[in-house]
Amino acid sequence: MELENTGRKIVMGLGNTLNKDEGLGVHALEVLEKKLATLAPDVEFVDGGALGLNLLPWVEEASHLLVLDSVISRFSLPGQVMELEKDEIPLYRNIKMSDHQITFQEVLGIAKIRDHFPEYLHLVGAQPVDMNIGYGMSPEIEAVIPQILERAERVLREWGLIK
Repeated sequence: MELENTGRKIVMGLGNTLNKDEGLGVHALEVLEKKLATLAPDVEFVDGGALGLNLLPWVEEASHLLVLDSVISRFSLPGQVMELEKDEIPLYRNIKMSDHQITFQEVLGIAKIRDHFPEYLHLVGAQPVDMNIGYGMSPEIEAVIPQILERAERVLREWGLIK
């Protein structure tokens, strides 16, 4: 069965909301959708949670994919906001919490291998401060959510998806 890129325009929030700052992407998505849903009628807002490989169809059908997520980098400070464009996003992560876990980076890698990679791909997030079990985000991450949303809106404007 041949899969085609259907040109879906997707903003996807990722993360486990039961692990504090790990849920950053999902929480940011909720706020962004409330703000932009009427301004961006062609954009789908998808709560990707921690669905791993189940997210592959969305990735492969997207022409535009903006990802909101916590970003763990040894080069960043806790609470630091980061952006990565298409080729800057690593397609695998060498540290996993379990051998069964498929990371979103690996989902992107599978889409690329299958030649169904989004033409436009951008990630906006922040280095988590607190990944302990618990709902809600650390005060440091709460404080940078407006900056994450501002950057996400800028990307959508640059892509011509909102005015």
